[in-house]
Amino acid sequence: MAEIVLPANGWTPRSYQMPLWRYLENGGKRAMAVWHRRAGKDDVLLRATCNAMFERVGSYWHCMPEYAQARKALWTAVNPHTGRRRVDEAIPPELRASTNEQEMFIRLVNGSTWQLIGSDRYNSLVGAGICGFVQSETALCNPSAWGYIRPMLQENDGWAAFITTPRGKNHAYSMFQHAEASPDWFAQRLTIDDTGALTEKQIADALAEYVAIYGEDIGHAKFEQEYYCSWTAAIVGAFYARELSAVRNEGRLCRVEAIPGIPVHTSWDLGISDDTALWHFQVAGPQILILGCHAQSGVGLDYYDSYMRQAYKREGWVKGIDFVPHDAKAREWTGGRTRIETMMAMGFTPELVPNVGLMDGINAARRTLPLCVFDSGTEMTGFSALESYKRKWDDAKKAYSLYPEHDWASHYADSFRYLALSWRKARDIQPKKQQPDILVLAEGFSPPKLRPARKR
Repeated sequence: MAEIVLPANGWTPRSYQMPLWRYLENGGKRAMAVWHRRAGKDDVLLRATCNAMFERVGSYWHCMPEYAQARKALWTAVNPHTGRRRVDEAIPPELRASTNEQEMFIRLVNGSTWQLIGSDRYNSLVGAGICGFVQSETALCNPSAWGYIRPMLQENDGWAAFITTPRGKNHAYSMFQHAEASPDWFAQRLTIDDTGALTEKQIADALAEYVAIYGEDIGHAKFEQEYYCSWTAAIVGAFYARELSAVRNEGRLCRVEAIPGIPVHTSWDLGISDDTALWHFQVAGPQILILGCHAQSGVGLDYYDSYMRQAYKREGWVKGIDFVPHDAKAREWTGGRTRIETMMAMGFTPELVPNVGLMDGINAARRTLPLCVFDSGTEMTGFSALESYKRKWDDAKKAYSLYPEHDWASHYADSFRYLALSWRKARDIQPKKQQPDILVLAEGFSPPKLRPARKR
């Protein structure tokens, strides 16, 4: 096999990296590589992108879960073996016309550009001529980022590659299943047994380190997830792992249609600089039908006014109550009005949820999840966020905090907490004729023909 000489110091892919490398070099448009930790995922894609930028002039983005993480993990990270920054090895300074350290932006001598971005700021991205996109740690990224960027790439016949280790059966799992089943995708899952990238001692040391940090059970689960690419290993610290696993196992993540005549309510997490996220739900007898969800950031309430009108008209839903957090009556949105006043003026029907503590709300969500049937359309967004909603790790105490990590998943999770605190009120205000005694069963479930509940 002839040596592949790249602009980046003669770097050559390892043997197990070659299938992905060749796929991209031969013009492949969609790739997903689920490789174990320390398999060199980012290194391969950085260098493949560098080559692509010389083959086709355009804009290229490399996306990490969070913007701040992108700076630490790739822009300023130094290769301990060479003492050089990883980004300088992959895209050498002699190939550049300019470098913007603040914006993590590089312009090559031929006019192509490359930039590090974060999925937490996806909707602030503006660009034309996007030719290539890499998403690193897809399982931790906001899935809405790809939905936002995909049309840009499609318009320009660009390529996209997704690299990750698993974080439970979330949106990355669904994407990998799609990639495996599609002839238009490259899909590959590599464990440490497949690559041989680590020695037996390195593997043993990694396992011992995880056990020392997280304890025996969680440490082994973390090791299986990181080095054996296990989709079934629970997301360490996840709040709703057991309840959401039951939703999947019992077939309560499926196609759901609204029952005609019953109001469809919403629960809102109102954001200013962060996302505003909401769930659409219907209370039907002993169950809660989760019909959809939506999140957006950087927009005003007028956006949601338009979105809601279109959604309810399109689906033929009967408008219900808009449940909003307790601080909506105190915090201003625009023009001196509180948010709840602004919503009322625009024709919404806001109702404050009970003012309880965070952990009480999380416990309410745990009790509510066994009653829920989720529409499969929520799997890649809101449902995935609930699966990813986890406790924050405390490095000083070497333990998980009681409180959650604030990331893309927290907005949907906060909104669902408000749903959990509100659905009983939604049920109680419905007329008796709008409260059918129904029970959706997993086996043979075919909405909207819902089976009657058993008589006790």
